[in-house]
Amino acid sequence: MPEKLIDIVRREGVGHLGAYFTPGAYTGQWFETFTGGGDRAETRDRIAVDDLYAVETLNVQVPFAVGKELLDGQLGRDISARLREIPTDAELGTRSAAKLIVDGGHADQAWQLLNNRNEKTGIGWVIAGKLLARKRPKLIPVYDSIVSCQFGAPKHVWLKLHDQLAKNDGELRAALSEVRATVGVDDKVSILRVLDIVLWRRHVKEHWRDKPTTCPQRRCLAL
Repeated sequence: MPEKLIDIVRREGVGHLGAYFTPGAYTGQWFETFTGGGDRAETRDRIAVDDLYAVETLNVQVPFAVGKELLDGQLGRDISARLREIPTDAELGTRSAAKLIVDGGHADQAWQLLNNRNEKTGIGWVIAGKLLARKRPKLIPVYDSIVSCQFGAPKHVWLKLHDQLAKNDGELRAALSEVRATVGVDDKVSILRVLDIVLWRRHVKEHWRDKPTTCPQRRCLAL
């Protein structure tokens, strides 16, 4: 039977987060805080060079042609137009977030612009999510095949996570915040990122050992 996120966070959260932020353990330690973060005032509404560099800490790379378009092309202008409509304090699991992440919402529009197959604009769903998570870390989750596997690769995952974070008066959000405080991680690291780290570390070795479609932990978490 799939486990609840709240139980995983309470049981395993401190151990996984502490291991991840052990000095030198993972380059992803600097994803949120590199150069002050992607949501800092000077660059919050545009993709900057440091954002492209920051996503490399999560073992992905934006192709040069796409990066150039994001920095000084129409794609960058289109993404900026959407980012200007997304407050940096909009937080998944709160009322203000829902309208931004639904189909056609500003965050969804930005993701759709990036997640296509054009060689000059397409970077796929994993990198698209990581780049947007750099810009709006409280709203957009870092989400890859390792985390997706545990949920069974559901559709509309942002909305499903939003519901999980909102229910029971934000019980899961409070638990994630407590884990972050216990480990002593900078609160620039969002609770969404805390959740990603916990779920990623608990499954990464097993996921790559088995075929993703036959992974024994596929759909092991309730969402």
